[in-house]
Amino acid sequence: MTDYFIYLDESGTLDFLEPANETESPFFGFGSAMFLGEHRDAIWQGHLLRAALEAKKVNLPHGFHAKNDSWATREAVLKLISTQPLRFDATFLYKANAFPYVQSRGKSRLYKIALFLHLQRVCSQFKAEDRLYVVLATFSAASFKDAAKEAIEDIANQMVPTIIPCVWDAKTAWGIQVADYLLWATHRITQGRALKNYSTYVEPLIASVEYPWGRVKK
Repeated sequence: MTDYFIYLDESGTLDFLEPANETESPFFGFGSAMFLGEHRDAIWQGHLLRAALEAKKVNLPHGFHAKNDSWATREAVLKLISTQPLRFDATFLYKANAFPYVQSRGKSRLYKIALFLHLQRVCSQFKAEDRLYVVLATFSAASFKDAAKEAIEDIANQMVPTIIPCVWDAKTAWGIQVADYLLWATHRITQGRALKNYSTYVEPLIASVEYPWGRVKK
């Protein structure tokens, strides 16, 4: 039996509205950073970077978050992540191409479909005897937290191999912060927006990026 740790985060808005501007994405998706077995060195390195930045007066009370961090912090975090032994996978759903019945079911249905499609694909590579600790970031909207927890638990029961679902605050887990950063970077490129050092820091870690509902409106 082999243990794997899969850290998940989501990106995009849970609605089916047309993007209001070019910075608003037409996609909703999930990204996962996967570590094989024990990865204490990676966690410690993230801890050290956070402490080092605090010494430079960069206040990080909740850890790293790509959307909110400065460009200097993003550079430092991505540079560190690029040295760590992990693989990254992402799944983006083009919301405008959702079937009408999916749109009628609303936000929770979109969330669960995106999560299911991503985990189904990622988990297909493992053996039945493997054990996966799947760590999902808690959803920012308090009203959606229970639905997200129920979704990951239901999906875990449908998968082979064994999945131990964990729902944690992003600030408590370096792995979730890694997933957040890599998903933020990949989502940015998906939108056709430039990102310095993407080919150096991010691209080598990407195992797959899938678009089950296409990349343009049907």
